[in-house]
Order: sequence, then structure tokens, then C-alpha cells
Amino acid sequence: MASGTCPLRLAIFLLSLSVLLATAASEHDPYRILGVGRGASQAEVKKAYKNLAKEWHPDKNKDPKAEDMFIKVSKSYEILSNEERRSNFDRFGQTEENQPFGQSQHQGFRGFHNSFYFDESFFHFPRSRDFADSKYLLQHAQFNSDVLPDSHRRPYLIKVTSEWCFACVHIEPVWKETVLELEPLGVGIGIVDLGYERRLAHQLGAHRAPSIIGLVNGRVTFFHQPVVRELLRQFIEDLLPQRLVEKVTDNNYLSFLESWRVENKPSVLLFDQIPIVPLLYKLTAFSFRDYVRFGFVDQGDAHNTRLLRQFNINTYAPTMLLFKEDTQRPVDVIQARGMKRQIMDEFVSNNKFLQLPRLVNQQLFDELCPVKQFHRRRKYCVLLITGEDPAFLPGSKAFLDFASANRKDVLRFAYVYQRQQQPLCQALLPHQAALAPQVVILERRSHAGKVMYRSVSGGWNGSEEDKHRLHEQLELLQKDPAYLSSDATLPDLNNEMAPMFFIQWMNAAYDYIVQIYDDLLYSNWREMMPILSLIFSALFILFGTVIIQAFSEPSESKPRKAKPKEQPQAEEDASSRAGASSFAVAPPLRMKDMKRLKLCCVSVSARSRPPKKDFVEVTELTDITYISNLVKLRPGHINVVLVLTSASKNALLRKFAKEVFSFSGTQTLHFSFLNGDKHRHWMPSLLRSSSDAMPSEGQWDEEEESPDYAGHVLALNGHRKYFCLFRPVFTGDDPNDCSSEASLSSDSRRKSRSRSRSSSHSRSRSRSREDGPGPKRGSGRATSIEVHHKLDRLGLWMERLMEGTLPRLPVPAWPSLGDQS
Repeated sequence: MASGTCPLRLAIFLLSLSVLLATAASEHDPYRILGVGRGASQAEVKKAYKNLAKEWHPDKNKDPKAEDMFIKVSKSYEILSNEERRSNFDRFGQTEENQPFGQSQHQGFRGFHNSFYFDESFFHFPRSRDFADSKYLLQHAQFNSDVLPDSHRRPYLIKVTSEWCFACVHIEPVWKETVLELEPLGVGIGIVDLGYERRLAHQLGAHRAPSIIGLVNGRVTFFHQPVVRELLRQFIEDLLPQRLVEKVTDNNYLSFLESWRVENKPSVLLFDQIPIVPLLYKLTAFSFRDYVRFGFVDQGDAHNTRLLRQFNINTYAPTMLLFKEDTQRPVDVIQARGMKRQIMDEFVSNNKFLQLPRLVNQQLFDELCPVKQFHRRRKYCVLLITGEDPAFLPGSKAFLDFASANRKDVLRFAYVYQRQQQPLCQALLPHQAALAPQVVILERRSHAGKVMYRSVSGGWNGSEEDKHRLHEQLELLQKDPAYLSSDATLPDLNNEMAPMFFIQWMNAAYDYIVQIYDDLLYSNWREMMPILSLIFSALFILFGTVIIQAFSEPSESKPRKAKPKEQPQAEEDASSRAGASSFAVAPPLRMKDMKRLKLCCVSVSARSRPPKKDFVEVTELTDITYISNLVKLRPGHINVVLVLTSASKNALLRKFAKEVFSFSGTQTLHFSFLNGDKHRHWMPSLLRSSSDAMPSEGQWDEEEESPDYAGHVLALNGHRKYFCLFRPVFTGDDPNDCSSEASLSSDSRRKSRSRSRSSSHSRSRSRSREDGPGPKRGSGRATSIEVHHKLDRLGLWMERLMEGTLPRLPVPAWPSLGDQS
């Protein structure tokens, strides 16, 4: 019996389950909910939806089930109005309520999800995007074509969300309340889905959900406070420009109403009992700020009693008065306890122009005098060309009276100042001086500026005769449109109300600074990365330059002129400037060049690098420059130092500059000189520190107290602590030869160089010849020729220095210039 009961129970369970599934499916059947057949057209679906939406709308139907039914109707219409979703339901019977998780995005996994999935309705988990949000969804193209331009007329509140955003669920109730409050006031609402509109989210700068954005005048501002309805309302109010509405009292109401002469706009006054300006009124003022000036009067303020009495204001309901040219009597009035946005917009839009407006820009001209489109839509513009002087006011007042008495739909009256709109006046009155006011009747034929016009003869003085003549011509025009016989092409009007360029630049700079401050304050680093990258790059370059200069040789940072008494006399050749004491900064080397020069050897002759200047910079070694030019010399750099005395300074420097000029193009060579008279102990100290540099017993007299080191040249490697020594060698030229008085002749120089280069370059012979002593002569008997010959073989020695074949004399430490030991 037990075995017979089990199949029966299983059958009952399966039957019950199928009934439950069928019931659940019928509850989500959009065709059954809307009451249409599966073959119904889109028009029938839309008509059924409208009828049911009106019937079950929660604001009209107080049934407790009305809200749920309204939701079902709306969801059903969403499914059936979308062809793809409707086809999906017809084929698979799937809607958003019974569809597996993620199936709409990943159809390839349908089999897996059909067998095992989580239904969000089972856990009563609300979706992050409600059905009502679909009408607010923004797309990239729609945003740029509609929303962005419309943000100059009304602010937008945009929510950035995504599918299955847990944080979005928490702000959803507040968001709904805020939308229900702000949308009727005129605030635009938008929703951006990060999963579907990545491009739009990137344009807005929104990279996470949830985010709330305010959009006013094309400018995006993020909401960073707690999501509270009052704070969101204040956020929108703060985004509006300042001084949209002016506070009006008994003291300033006359100046406010009479500002139409300068502003060229009607004025609207709102009287209300509350002390602050309502947000609805601010939003209306933002929409019509280009056409109308708005003022607010607090009825509870004691300073407004005269204003209330003059216009007989009812203190029990808000009242709006609209004034044009007549400041004593409003042209239109509305009064209602519950002001609606639609009523206020209609009230202002019907009166957004003065009775006789002044053409101040092209936009106003296009609205007042539109281009002819159809024969029955003719619009004739009656234009008064006048001046700004007070003498023209009576004529303008008479023209205003004429315009007020002839209000017809086909006629638009306006005036221009001749001085402000000279191109327009010259096009309409090409052969007239136009010193007196003139009336022109015109009809625009194309947007390119083509018009048909006729000027009224006799000018305009405001007399009754002028009014009668103008009235007759307008009557003829309405009977015969061909009455306008002249044609012209009008240029665009000057924008008289445009702010100065400096003010525009200041406003743009202010907005940019505020945007940067807001991004820095709330760490919007993703948007700030380009600016931060630019700032850090500039700082890196700046401080990098400072650090390089700080670690470079201080002696080479600035050029310094020598004293006048030490300057050599000017000569025609470039070497005459070599005696000047100066400091040079060597540019940094590449790593391969530095390694090569550490060994004091290069593979290419230095003569292959031409000198960058036509003179040689030679630095004097002093107590100040000694450390940087020798002790702290950079690796791979060599300082070639000439030892001289005060008596032989000029002659040796000239010769030294000539010999080393061809090597001055090498960036690793520095040239200096040391005055032996000032630092007489430095050279002996250096030679004593190096045993290889000590002279032989016969080179000079050991008993000589002051050996003559003038003409010695040392190549000092401060980093490796070694030096190469050049000792002057007498070449055998006749010291009494007058042809060599100032310098070697070209013949003797070629002979000397040929003998030097024909000699052996072996190390033993070079040391015996180059290190050998010169002729023994007392310093007092030495002539300028003998001093000059001391550096005859320096060029050969420099070549061997660059080749790396000179002997290196190591030193344990560099002696100081003040060392007396």
C-alpha cells in the first residue's frame, strides 16, 4: 500500500507545482495584464496602456492595490513596446520577473541558468533600477543633442547607477522622493547606467556608482554630501547663478522697474509671505533670465507696506505682476495659492518682450522678426532708427504709443540705435545721412540676411501727420505685399549686451579654479591626473635643473672678468683673449664617454672635434676655485694647468692658448693656470708627493732656493689622483733672432714641429727630452723669446695626452694651495 501511495503523492505534488507555475506565469503575462492579444499592434498596446495607466495611477485611484497594479501595467508596456523583449517573451516566455540571473546579457549560458539560478524575487531583493527609471535613462547622443543645450534653461539632476549596485538600493527611496519634488518645479532628471553608457559616464567624469551629478549651463558638478532630500534640493539651488532674483523693497522698486531702459527687458515682481525666494521662482527666473528681470517682495517685511498698498496686493495668496514700459501699471497679473510651473512659464513667455523692444543682438532680431516661411505667416517688422540723445525721446515715445495702438499679429515694432548698429543702418539707408529718425518696414526672406524693405518718406518726428502717414503705408502693405520694393542683405547685429572680453575671461577662470578646487577637495584624482601630471612634470624639470646646477662646479656657474691690470692687450687673433680669467660649465657626458676618459684615452683625435668658440677659456687656480677645479673634478674630466709667474704671465698665456686651441672643443678638458709667485710651495709639494716626479740630480741645482717652474704644464685627474707633467724644453732657436721677438715665425715653427715629430716617440726618449732641463739662465736674464719657447712642444704633448701614452704620476693626496710644508 505504501508503494501505491508514493506515486499518487508524487503526482499530486507535480500537479500542484504545475498549477503554481502556471499561476506565476499568468501573473507576469504582459498580454493578460494589458488585456490585448498576442497579435496586437503597437498602437493597440499603447492605447491599452494609456487607459490602464489613467485608471490605476496612485494619484487618482485610492485603492491599496492601485500602486502594484500600476507597476504591473507599466512593466508590461515596457516589454511589449520593445520588439526585442516582446519577441523574447513570445519565444521563451521570459520577462524580467522570471528571467534567470544575467541571462539577458549572457544568452550563451541559458541552459545552465535554466537548470540552476537564483531568483531575486525569491529573496525580495529590489533591483537597483526601478521600472520608472527607464523614461529618465540617458544615452550619449541624446545627452549631447538635447540635455546639454537644455541645461542652459533648466538644471539637471543626474543619477549614475549600475545593475546590481548594492549601494544604489539604499539611496533609491530618497531619490524617488527628490524626483517627485523637483521634477514638477522644472528640474530635469536623468539616469546613466554605467554598464550600458560607458562613453557618457566617461564624458561626465563618473567612474563609480552610485553618483549624483548636477548639470547647469553645461557644467558638471558632483554631489558629495549625504543623500538626503533637503540636501539634494539645496544642491540644485546652489548650482543656479547668483542674483537671479533681486530683493525689492519700497526703497528700490522704482529703480528696479525703470531699468527696462538699460536692460531692454520687462520686469516681474513676485509677492509672497515667505522671507526667502522660492525655488520654483528661481527656476523660472533661470529659464527666462535672457528676456525678463525678476524681483521678489516679502509681504511680511515692514519696509514693503507702501509697495503693497500702491499695487493693492492680496496678502493671502502669492501674486505676480509683470511690468513693461509703464512702471505705474502692470500689463499682466496672476494670483494663486498654489503656483504651478506651467502657469508661471506661460505667464512669462507671453510677455517676454517689451511693447517696443530695442534690437540689441541677432538672437532678439530673429525672434521678433522671423524669416518668412509660408504666405499666410507673413511677419512685417516696423523698425525705428533713432539716436540715444535725450532729444530723440519724444519721437521714441510717440512711436511707442503708435505701436501700443496697433497691436496686430503680423506687425512687430522695434527700434535700434544708429550708433550701436551702424552696419544695419547703412544697409537699410545707403544713400541717406540718417541724422533724423527714420522708420523702415521690412520683411525677412532668408536666414542669410536677405530682406525686402521700404522706408517711410518724411522721416519720423512723432507728430500726428507722421502717425497718419505710417498708418496708411501699413494698410497698403497688408493689401499688396509687393509694396516692399527694395531689397538688401543685412549683416548680423552687434551684441550690445555681450560682456567685455576681460570679464568673460575672469568668469571662465573663476569657474576653472572652482572646478579644480572641487576636484582636489573631494579627491577626484582620475579627472585631475592630466593637470597633476603637468604640474609634477614642471616641478621635476625645475628642481632637476636646480639640483644639477647645485652639484656642478661652483667656479663654472658664472663668468667672472679678470682685473683690468691682468687683462692682456687685444690682438687680432682669437688667442689674445685666452689670458682672461673666466669660468666655464662643461655639459654632462654620456656614460661611454665618461668610462673612456677615466683612462685618459680617446679613440678619436681631439682635433676632429672643432672648438665651439674662437677663444680658449682659461681659469686661474685660486683658493676659491682650487677645490672645484681639481679636488672635486668630475670623473673622466682633466684639468690642464699652466704654471707661470707674474712676469711671464702674458707671454705664456698667449702661447698656451695657441697650443691648446685645437683641443678646446673636447668637453672633458678644462684649462687653468697657476701663479707660481702666489703659490710657490704648491709645485714642490706636488712633486715631493710623487716619487716618480722628483727630478734627477743633474736636472737643477739642489741648492737653488726657488726653482723656476714657469712653463710647466700639468694634466691633473682629480678623481683618479694622478697627473702628467710637461717640462719646457729649449728647441735650439737663436734667442737673438729679431724675427721671433713676439712669436715664432711660420718657418721656424714648421722646422720646430718637423724636428719634434721626426724624433722618436718612445717613452725613454720622450722623457729624456721632455723632462730634461732647459738652458740654465737666470730668471733675471731670461728674455721674452726664451719664455715664449718654453711651450713650443706643448702641442705634441697634448696629442700624446689625448692618446693616453704619457706616463701617469700618482699622488696620495692633492696638496692645498696654502700648504707651506
